[in-house]
Amino acid sequence: MSDLTVSFIQAALHWHEPVANRQEMDRHIGAISIATDLIVLPEMFTTGFSMEAAALAEPMEGPTLAWMREVAAARDAVVTGSLIVRDDAGHYYNRLLWVRPDGSLSYYNKRHLFTMAGEHHVYTAGTARLIEEWRGWRICPLVCYDLRFPVWSRNSEQQPYDLLLYIANWPAVRRTAWMTLLRARAIENLAYTMGVNCVGMDGNSLAYAGDSALLDMRGEYLVEVGNQETSITRALRHDELRAFRERFPALHDADPFSLEVRSEK
Repeated sequence: MSDLTVSFIQAALHWHEPVANRQEMDRHIGAISIATDLIVLPEMFTTGFSMEAAALAEPMEGPTLAWMREVAAARDAVVTGSLIVRDDAGHYYNRLLWVRPDGSLSYYNKRHLFTMAGEHHVYTAGTARLIEEWRGWRICPLVCYDLRFPVWSRNSEQQPYDLLLYIANWPAVRRTAWMTLLRARAIENLAYTMGVNCVGMDGNSLAYAGDSALLDMRGEYLVEVGNQETSITRALRHDELRAFRERFPALHDADPFSLEVRSEK
């Protein structure tokens, strides 16, 4: 299995301005000067973390998906990030789109909605994880508050993955939890783990410190970017991942379990 080159964008988001945010992402993606396999954008990257879904939601076949398809094709890479999506029944989702270079896609609806912000009153929770196979790697993409729930993130021999990915709008006031839990998820799941956050201030006067990071399966930082706007690209080494898991096969000793997921609406 070959190595996987991954890129992520840490940016300040324009509040409720999808066109400006797509242009901002274009600027950062344009700074990626080498070939990459995966481009990761923050949670709700077109709007910021907003509860104004009725005014901001797009249909699935909307302008942001069209833009993601263009970028994926041009860069020959998967592009992923979440946005506010409205389905035909009028439900709103904080939906992560996984868009491939050929234009096909999968999606994941955020499972754990942030009740302290009232997200559960506006959005419908997801009921299933997404594990994608891409260029020989198995990748589990999740969204923000999901980071606090280790059972939902659990790697297993029944549904294994190599890279655990969190996209977020994670406020600076809880940055210690962000950094601590990213490291914990990497260690307990024996997987490369990436957290992609935003920076700056949103329309609700919440500050975001960034702290996007890439960790290896030992929980060691490969990249830690602080609070600057940036695009980062790194190669993940599959031989190193396999060798570590062979030396320390802790997943073989994990407790078997299954999840019973109930809808919250």
